[in-house]
Parts: sequence; structure tokens; C-alpha cells
Amino acid sequence: MAEAEELPKTIVRRVVKEKLSTCSDDGDIAVHKDALLAFSESARIFIHYLSATANDICRESKRQIINAEDVFKALEETEFTEFVGPLKDSLEEFRKKNAGKKAAVPKGKGDEKGKKRKAEGEPSDKGDGGDDDQ
Repeated sequence: MAEAEELPKTIVRRVVKEKLSTCSDDGDIAVHKDALLAFSESARIFIHYLSATANDICRESKRQIINAEDVFKALEETEFTEFVGPLKDSLEEFRKKNAGKKAAVPKGKGDEKGKKRKAEGEPSDKGDGGDDDQ
């Protein structure tokens, strides 16, 4: 398997340990290296399967970009409906958390547009210092 397709081992370890610690009374669970590899490979396969299903749903709708609704429908189609609610909640929480960050993005894009305009030789809003001022 190509290394680019592997999930980050530290994240897999953290997710597995966090989830297992909620299931254990003492909270500290040791996970063997081979078990972590099995979790990682299982998650990778699940992601590929879900992605392919969401892609099929997207193409059936004659679109080229997979959106969140496609993923929710893919979960239902693959009979993982129990994940739809928690995923919607997590997505909403993520969107709220990052809402302030999006407000700063258009400002940066505007600066890039101005730079592009100058590079293309179009006059800017401030004047280009040409012969019109004389």
C-alpha cells in the first residue's frame, strides 16, 4: 500500500485510545501495534467505500463535487444510518467553530484580486500614475 493512502498513525492511535477509554473502567487501555494497524486499515477501507458511494450519488445528480448531503446519503445507502446524526452534529459544530475564520478569507482574496489586476495592467482604484493626472 502506498504511504500516501495511509492514515496518520498518531491520529488513529489517539482516536482508538479515546474511544476505548470511555468503554473501560480504569481508562487506560494498551493497544498492540498490529491492532492499531488493523484499525487504520479498516478506517481507510471504510473511507474509500464511503467515498465511492458518495461519488456515485453525486454523479447520479449530474454534479462533479461531492457535498455533505452526498456523504449522508452514502451512509444511509451503505446501512450506516447510525452515523448520520452524530456526523451532522459534528459538521454543524465544525461550521460554527470555523465561522469566524471564513469572515477573514474574503479580505485576503480581495488583496489577491488587486494584485492580479495590477499584474494584468488594469488600472487600480487608487490611480495608476499615468498621463491622465497631468
